[in-house]
Amino acid sequence: MRAFSYERASSVEAAAKAVASNPDAKFIAGGTNLLDLMKLEIETPTHLVDVNGLELDQIQATPDGGLRIGALVRNTDLAAHAKVRSDYGLLSRALLAGASGQLRNKATTAGNLLQRTRCPYFYDPNQPCNKRQPGSGCSAIGGFTRQHGIVGVSDACIATHPSDMAIAMRALDAVVETVKSDGGRRSILIADFYRRPGDTPHIETILEHGEFITAVALPSPLGGKHVYRKVRDRASYAFALISVGAVIQPDGRGRFAVGGVAPKPWRIEAAEAELPKGARAATEILLADAHPTEQNRFKIDLVKRTLGAVVEEARG
Repeated sequence: MRAFSYERASSVEAAAKAVASNPDAKFIAGGTNLLDLMKLEIETPTHLVDVNGLELDQIQATPDGGLRIGALVRNTDLAAHAKVRSDYGLLSRALLAGASGQLRNKATTAGNLLQRTRCPYFYDPNQPCNKRQPGSGCSAIGGFTRQHGIVGVSDACIATHPSDMAIAMRALDAVVETVKSDGGRRSILIADFYRRPGDTPHIETILEHGEFITAVALPSPLGGKHVYRKVRDRASYAFALISVGAVIQPDGRGRFAVGGVAPKPWRIEAAEAELPKGARAATEILLADAHPTEQNRFKIDLVKRTLGAVVEEARG
Protein backbone atom coordinates (compact mmCIF):
# COMPACT_ATOMS: atom_id res chain seq x y z
CA MET A 1 0.00 0.00 0.00
CA ARG A 2 1.35 3.41 -0.93
CA ALA A 3 1.75 6.18 1.61
CA PHE A 4 -1.11 8.66 1.98
CA SER A 5 -2.13 11.55 4.19
CA TYR A 6 -5.27 11.49 6.31
CA GLU A 7 -7.76 13.89 7.88
CA ARG A 8 -11.10 13.70 9.66
CA ALA A 9 -13.81 15.86 8.19
CA SER A 10 -15.54 18.29 10.57
CA SER A 11 -18.61 18.79 8.35
CA VAL A 12 -20.18 17.64 5.13
CA GLU A 13 -19.11 20.82 3.38
CA ALA A 14 -15.54 20.51 4.67
CA ALA A 15 -15.36 16.91 3.46
CA ALA A 16 -16.51 17.88 -0.02
CA LYS A 17 -14.04 20.77 -0.22
CA ALA A 18 -11.14 18.64 1.01
CA VAL A 19 -11.64 16.00 -1.67
CA ALA A 20 -12.49 18.47 -4.44
CA SER A 21 -9.27 20.40 -3.82
CA ASN A 22 -7.10 17.32 -4.42
CA PRO A 23 -7.58 15.23 -7.59
CA ASP A 24 -6.06 12.22 -5.82
CA ALA A 25 -8.19 12.41 -2.67
CA LYS A 26 -10.93 9.95 -1.67
CA PHE A 27 -13.61 9.75 0.99
CA ILE A 28 -13.33 6.83 3.38
CA ALA A 29 -16.06 5.44 5.65
CA GLY A 30 -16.39 1.67 6.04
CA GLY A 31 -13.58 1.08 3.57
CA THR A 32 -14.64 -2.49 2.81
CA ASN A 33 -13.88 -2.06 -0.90
CA LEU A 34 -11.50 0.91 -0.99
CA LEU A 35 -8.90 -0.56 1.38
CA ASP A 36 -8.71 -3.80 -0.61
CA LEU A 37 -8.16 -1.82 -3.80
CA MET A 38 -5.49 0.29 -2.12
CA LYS A 39 -3.62 -2.82 -1.01
CA LEU A 40 -3.58 -4.01 -4.63
CA GLU A 41 -2.58 -0.50 -5.80
CA ILE A 42 -5.63 -0.34 -8.05
CA GLU A 43 -6.80 2.69 -6.08
CA THR A 44 -3.89 4.97 -5.16
CA PRO A 45 -5.26 8.02 -3.32
CA THR A 46 -2.66 10.35 -1.86
CA HIS A 47 -5.12 11.70 0.70
CA LEU A 48 -8.05 10.15 2.57
CA VAL A 49 -10.86 12.16 4.13
CA ASP A 50 -12.53 10.22 6.94
CA VAL A 51 -16.25 11.01 7.13
CA ASN A 52 -17.19 8.59 9.93
CA GLY A 53 -17.50 11.43 12.45
CA LEU A 54 -20.30 13.13 10.56
CA GLU A 55 -23.82 12.60 11.87
CA LEU A 56 -25.17 10.76 8.86
CA ASP A 57 -26.08 7.45 10.45
CA GLN A 58 -29.80 8.01 11.01
CA ILE A 59 -32.88 6.55 9.32
CA GLN A 60 -35.72 9.06 9.40
CA ALA A 61 -39.28 9.29 8.10
CA THR A 62 -39.89 11.89 5.38
CA PRO A 63 -42.97 14.15 5.12
CA ASP A 64 -44.27 12.18 2.12
CA GLY A 65 -44.28 8.91 4.05
CA GLY A 66 -40.95 7.61 2.80
CA LEU A 67 -37.56 7.15 4.45
CA ARG A 68 -34.31 9.09 4.39
CA ILE A 69 -31.31 6.83 4.96
CA GLY A 70 -28.11 8.55 6.05
CA ALA A 71 -25.00 7.89 3.99
CA LEU A 72 -23.23 6.33 6.99
CA VAL A 73 -25.98 3.93 8.04
CA ARG A 74 -24.34 0.52 8.24
CA ASN A 75 -25.78 -2.26 6.11
CA THR A 76 -26.54 -4.37 9.18
CA ASP A 77 -28.56 -1.61 10.81
CA LEU A 78 -30.42 -0.80 7.60
CA ALA A 79 -31.40 -4.42 6.97
CA ALA A 80 -32.64 -4.81 10.57
CA HIS A 81 -34.57 -1.53 10.80
CA ALA A 82 -38.22 -2.22 11.62
CA LYS A 83 -39.60 0.20 9.01
CA VAL A 84 -37.32 -1.20 6.31
CA ARG A 85 -38.31 -4.77 7.12
CA SER A 86 -42.04 -4.00 7.15
CA ASP A 87 -42.35 -1.54 4.24
CA TYR A 88 -39.21 -2.03 2.13
CA GLY A 89 -38.63 -5.75 2.49
CA LEU A 90 -36.89 -5.91 -0.88
CA LEU A 91 -34.12 -3.67 0.45
CA SER A 92 -33.66 -5.71 3.63
CA ARG A 93 -33.51 -8.98 1.70
CA ALA A 94 -31.01 -7.60 -0.81
CA LEU A 95 -28.70 -6.38 1.96
CA LEU A 96 -28.79 -9.72 3.75
CA ALA A 97 -27.89 -11.47 0.49
CA GLY A 98 -25.06 -9.06 -0.20
CA ALA A 99 -22.16 -9.99 2.05
CA SER A 100 -20.99 -11.61 5.25
CA GLY A 101 -22.17 -10.28 8.61
CA GLN A 102 -18.73 -8.83 9.31
CA LEU A 103 -18.79 -6.79 6.11
CA ARG A 104 -22.36 -5.62 6.68
CA ASN A 105 -21.30 -4.34 10.10
CA LYS A 106 -18.76 -2.00 8.45
CA ALA A 107 -20.20 -1.23 5.01
CA THR A 108 -22.19 2.00 4.62
CA THR A 109 -25.15 2.94 2.48
CA ALA A 110 -23.19 5.37 0.29
CA GLY A 111 -20.19 3.07 0.05
CA ASN A 112 -22.37 0.19 -1.06
CA LEU A 113 -23.67 2.24 -3.98
CA LEU A 114 -20.13 3.24 -4.96
CA GLN A 115 -18.37 -0.11 -4.73
CA ARG A 116 -16.43 -1.06 -7.84
CA THR A 117 -16.73 -4.05 -10.14
CA ARG A 118 -15.41 -7.47 -9.17
CA CYS A 119 -14.26 -8.23 -12.71
CA PRO A 120 -11.12 -10.40 -12.26
CA TYR A 121 -9.30 -8.49 -14.99
CA PHE A 122 -9.94 -5.22 -13.13
CA TYR A 123 -8.36 -6.78 -10.05
CA ASP A 124 -5.28 -8.02 -11.92
CA PRO A 125 -2.81 -5.14 -12.51
CA ASN A 126 -0.97 -7.30 -15.06
CA GLN A 127 -3.99 -7.31 -17.38
CA PRO A 128 -5.14 -4.37 -19.54
CA CYS A 129 -8.34 -2.83 -18.21
CA ASN A 130 -10.01 0.36 -19.44
CA LYS A 131 -11.78 0.76 -16.11
CA ARG A 132 -8.50 0.67 -14.20
CA GLN A 133 -6.26 2.34 -16.81
CA PRO A 134 -8.26 4.22 -19.48
CA GLY A 135 -7.25 3.40 -23.03
CA SER A 136 -5.33 0.23 -22.18
CA GLY A 137 -7.94 -2.18 -23.53
CA CYS A 138 -10.40 -4.72 -22.10
CA SER A 139 -8.98 -8.14 -21.28
CA ALA A 140 -12.44 -9.52 -20.59
CA ILE A 141 -13.46 -9.14 -24.22
CA GLY A 142 -12.13 -12.33 -25.76
CA GLY A 143 -11.26 -13.68 -22.30
CA PHE A 144 -13.18 -15.64 -19.69
CA THR A 145 -16.59 -13.97 -19.53
CA ARG A 146 -18.92 -16.23 -17.53
CA GLN A 147 -19.44 -13.54 -14.86
CA HIS A 148 -19.63 -10.60 -17.21
CA GLY A 149 -22.37 -8.37 -18.61
CA ILE A 150 -24.69 -9.15 -21.48
CA VAL A 151 -26.59 -5.85 -21.81
CA GLY A 152 -25.70 -2.18 -21.46
CA VAL A 153 -22.03 -2.99 -22.10
CA SER A 154 -19.68 -1.49 -24.70
CA ASP A 155 -16.65 -2.32 -26.81
CA ALA A 156 -14.53 -0.82 -24.03
CA CYS A 157 -15.92 -2.73 -21.02
CA ILE A 158 -18.25 -5.64 -20.22
CA ALA A 159 -17.90 -5.60 -16.41
CA THR A 160 -20.97 -5.80 -14.18
CA HIS A 161 -21.96 -3.69 -11.20
CA PRO A 162 -21.67 -5.76 -7.98
CA SER A 163 -24.09 -4.14 -5.50
CA ASP A 164 -27.14 -6.09 -4.33
CA MET A 165 -28.45 -3.08 -2.44
CA ALA A 166 -28.40 -0.96 -5.60
CA ILE A 167 -30.72 -3.45 -7.33
CA ALA A 168 -33.31 -2.95 -4.60
CA MET A 169 -32.80 0.82 -4.62
CA ARG A 170 -33.39 0.90 -8.38
CA ALA A 171 -36.62 -1.08 -8.11
CA LEU A 172 -37.78 1.21 -5.30
CA ASP A 173 -36.99 4.43 -7.22
CA ALA A 174 -34.52 5.75 -4.65
CA VAL A 175 -33.08 9.27 -4.83
CA VAL A 176 -29.42 9.96 -4.00
CA GLU A 177 -28.87 13.24 -2.14
CA THR A 178 -25.48 14.95 -2.42
CA VAL A 179 -23.48 18.05 -1.49
CA LYS A 180 -20.90 19.63 -3.81
CA SER A 181 -17.73 21.44 -2.79
CA ASP A 182 -19.39 24.82 -3.40
CA GLY A 183 -22.22 23.92 -1.02
CA GLY A 184 -24.71 23.19 -3.79
CA ARG A 185 -27.02 20.23 -3.28
CA ARG A 186 -28.43 17.72 -5.73
CA SER A 187 -31.12 15.04 -5.65
CA ILE A 188 -30.30 12.40 -8.25
CA LEU A 189 -32.73 9.70 -9.34
CA ILE A 190 -30.95 6.38 -9.04
CA ALA A 191 -32.08 5.68 -12.60
CA ASP A 192 -29.69 8.47 -13.64
CA PHE A 193 -26.97 7.90 -11.06
CA TYR A 194 -24.93 5.21 -12.85
CA ARG A 195 -23.38 5.69 -16.29
CA ARG A 196 -23.05 3.11 -19.02
CA PRO A 197 -19.39 2.44 -19.88
CA GLY A 198 -19.29 3.79 -23.43
CA ASP A 199 -15.71 4.84 -24.17
CA THR A 200 -15.08 5.94 -20.58
CA PRO A 201 -15.81 2.95 -18.32
CA HIS A 202 -13.62 4.41 -15.55
CA ILE A 203 -16.31 7.07 -15.00
CA GLU A 204 -19.00 5.02 -13.28
CA THR A 205 -21.47 7.59 -11.89
CA ILE A 206 -22.52 11.16 -12.63
CA LEU A 207 -20.96 12.42 -9.39
CA GLU A 208 -18.41 15.20 -9.70
CA HIS A 209 -15.06 14.82 -7.96
CA GLY A 210 -15.61 15.88 -4.36
CA GLU A 211 -19.39 15.54 -4.53
CA PHE A 212 -20.42 13.83 -1.33
CA ILE A 213 -23.44 11.54 -0.83
CA THR A 214 -25.31 12.57 2.32
CA ALA A 215 -28.38 10.31 2.14
CA VAL A 216 -30.57 8.07 0.03
CA ALA A 217 -34.31 8.82 0.07
CA LEU A 218 -37.02 6.25 -0.57
CA PRO A 219 -40.52 7.24 -1.68
CA SER A 220 -43.60 6.08 0.19
CA PRO A 221 -44.02 2.28 0.41
CA LEU A 222 -45.30 0.38 -2.60
CA GLY A 223 -47.08 -2.44 -0.81
CA GLY A 224 -47.27 -5.77 -2.59
CA LYS A 225 -44.91 -8.71 -2.16
CA HIS A 226 -41.19 -7.96 -1.98
CA VAL A 227 -38.83 -10.66 -3.25
CA TYR A 228 -35.07 -10.72 -3.80
CA ARG A 229 -33.53 -13.80 -5.37
CA LYS A 230 -29.80 -14.12 -5.97
CA VAL A 231 -28.30 -16.91 -8.09
CA ARG A 232 -24.64 -17.52 -7.34
CA ASP A 233 -22.00 -20.22 -7.49
CA ARG A 234 -22.03 -20.83 -3.74
CA ALA A 235 -24.63 -20.24 -1.07
CA SER A 236 -22.98 -17.36 0.78
CA TYR A 237 -20.54 -14.48 0.32
CA ALA A 238 -20.49 -14.64 -3.46
CA PHE A 239 -21.39 -12.13 -6.12
CA ALA A 240 -24.41 -12.78 -8.28
CA LEU A 241 -24.41 -14.60 -11.58
CA ILE A 242 -27.77 -12.86 -11.79
CA SER A 243 -30.14 -11.44 -9.21
CA VAL A 244 -33.74 -10.26 -9.40
CA GLY A 245 -35.36 -7.79 -7.03
CA ALA A 246 -39.10 -7.35 -7.47
CA VAL A 247 -42.22 -5.84 -5.95
CA ILE A 248 -45.31 -7.69 -7.20
CA GLN A 249 -48.88 -6.53 -6.60
CA PRO A 250 -51.80 -8.93 -6.04
CA ASP A 251 -53.09 -8.36 -9.59
CA GLY A 252 -49.77 -9.49 -11.09
CA ARG A 253 -48.47 -6.04 -11.95
CA GLY A 254 -45.12 -5.04 -10.53
CA ARG A 255 -41.65 -3.68 -10.99
CA PHE A 256 -38.28 -5.37 -10.98
CA ALA A 257 -34.58 -4.76 -11.46
CA VAL A 258 -31.87 -7.26 -12.36
CA GLY A 259 -28.25 -7.55 -11.29
CA GLY A 260 -25.30 -9.48 -12.70
CA VAL A 261 -26.15 -8.63 -16.30
CA ALA A 262 -25.09 -5.01 -16.79
CA PRO A 263 -22.70 -2.27 -15.62
CA LYS A 264 -25.55 -0.77 -13.59
CA PRO A 265 -28.73 -2.06 -11.93
CA TRP A 266 -30.80 -3.05 -14.96
CA ARG A 267 -34.43 -2.00 -15.07
CA ILE A 268 -36.54 -1.42 -18.16
CA GLU A 269 -39.97 -0.10 -17.25
CA ALA A 270 -41.49 -1.31 -20.52
CA ALA A 271 -40.62 -4.88 -19.51
CA GLU A 272 -42.64 -4.48 -16.32
CA ALA A 273 -45.80 -3.91 -18.34
CA GLU A 274 -45.36 -7.45 -19.69
CA LEU A 275 -45.16 -9.11 -16.26
CA PRO A 276 -48.85 -10.14 -16.21
CA LYS A 277 -48.17 -12.06 -19.43
CA GLY A 278 -45.31 -13.97 -17.82
CA ALA A 279 -41.57 -13.92 -17.24
CA ARG A 280 -40.73 -14.87 -20.82
CA ALA A 281 -42.46 -11.83 -22.31
CA ALA A 282 -40.92 -9.50 -19.71
CA THR A 283 -37.42 -10.92 -20.22
CA GLU A 284 -37.60 -10.51 -24.00
CA ILE A 285 -38.04 -6.76 -23.55
CA LEU A 286 -35.65 -6.49 -20.61
CA LEU A 287 -32.80 -8.10 -22.57
CA ALA A 288 -33.81 -7.07 -26.08
CA ASP A 289 -30.42 -5.43 -26.67
CA ALA A 290 -28.36 -8.20 -25.09
CA HIS A 291 -24.98 -9.09 -26.61
CA PRO A 292 -23.85 -12.17 -24.70
CA THR A 293 -20.71 -14.17 -25.26
CA GLU A 294 -20.73 -17.92 -25.70
CA GLN A 295 -19.68 -18.26 -22.06
CA ASN A 296 -22.43 -16.13 -20.54
CA ARG A 297 -25.29 -16.69 -22.97
CA PHE A 298 -26.88 -18.86 -20.28
CA LYS A 299 -27.72 -15.68 -18.33
CA ILE A 300 -30.64 -14.94 -20.65
CA ASP A 301 -32.40 -18.18 -19.72
CA LEU A 302 -31.30 -17.78 -16.11
CA VAL A 303 -32.95 -14.36 -15.87
CA LYS A 304 -36.11 -15.78 -17.41
CA ARG A 305 -36.29 -18.71 -15.00
CA THR A 306 -35.36 -16.64 -11.95
CA LEU A 307 -37.88 -13.92 -12.74
CA GLY A 308 -40.51 -16.63 -13.21
CA ALA A 309 -39.65 -18.09 -9.81
CA VAL A 310 -39.83 -14.66 -8.21
CA VAL A 311 -43.30 -14.02 -9.65
CA GLU A 312 -44.49 -17.46 -8.49
CA GLU A 313 -43.14 -16.81 -5.00
CA ALA A 314 -44.83 -13.41 -4.89
CA ARG A 315 -48.16 -14.89 -5.92
CA GLY A 316 -47.87 -17.67 -3.35
